[in-house]
Amino acid sequence: MAFRGAPENRIPVDRNAAAGIDAYLEYSRIVGNDDNGIPFTPEEYEKYKREVLPMRLKNRVYVSWVNPTGMDCVLIGPETQCFCKHRYKQHQTDLKELPKNRPILLPCKEYGCPCATFTYVPKNGSQSIRCGCKHTTDDHKVTRPFNCTKSGCKCTVFKSSYTCNCGEPCHAHYTLVENKEEREARGHPVGQDVPYQAMGGITGFSSLADGYLRLDPSGRGRPDESFFNQPISSQDHPFLRQYAHADVVKNSKGELVPSKEAISAQRKPGESELDYYERRYQERAKAERTSKPKPIQSSPYDQDAKLATGTRSYKK
Repeated sequence: MAFRGAPENRIPVDRNAAAGIDAYLEYSRIVGNDDNGIPFTPEEYEKYKREVLPMRLKNRVYVSWVNPTGMDCVLIGPETQCFCKHRYKQHQTDLKELPKNRPILLPCKEYGCPCATFTYVPKNGSQSIRCGCKHTTDDHKVTRPFNCTKSGCKCTVFKSSYTCNCGEPCHAHYTLVENKEEREARGHPVGQDVPYQAMGGITGFSSLADGYLRLDPSGRGRPDESFFNQPISSQDHPFLRQYAHADVVKNSKGELVPSKEAISAQRKPGESELDYYERRYQERAKAERTSKPKPIQSSPYDQDAKLATGTRSYKK
């Protein structure tokens, strides 16, 4: 028996039933809402995959919210919300042929929605951000230039001063839709080919983080070796500063030589980043085991301790 759910609400599920749940999740990721709420029969499901999957793998489009420097601050996924309040997976993401004109338009498929293409708009926590006219996205039209619909408001374009975590204002960003070749030309990762619907810019777990946090080419990028090997200064975290001893010490002959800490802090040739941190951890753990514990000072509130007037020290 397998168990699903939170510990306090566990429901026993037979192994065959658990396999059926996994199969349905796979089905929903591939088909999405294309079955109109009525699951395909096995024959219809196989036919759907034969028709759609080759097109999906060949003509996938990558969608991201880009700042002026070209960094993908947000990579769009199936559940990302558009300005029209519908999800990315509710837009036209499967293309039989990639259009030659740019930008590539991804209209909303929901009935009655006039949204002409997916447009990302950030949120302030769970709240809608506000335009310069003080009204939220809910008070603006879902078609460009997103005019304000509030009575008496003369706002003709949605322009928010909300600042992204990258430091650039919201209105300086734009939603970019590109094919695989265009994304590779920008030097950004394209990930592996997957059969799932509306993957957008999701190429891995790091895609879920904001651009300024990602260390892959779609974010701020991995720092160079000089960043990792720079000396520890007073501006660094206290955890680093407590191990920052002098880079050089005098030996028995009075000569200046690198300290043990300075030698240990350097990456050895061929040593991976994971091996480096593991070695440093083991060295510090060994030093803690072999070092003599500091004697515990008696409390100033002991009966034998006498506080000196006007001082914080005590005398016995």
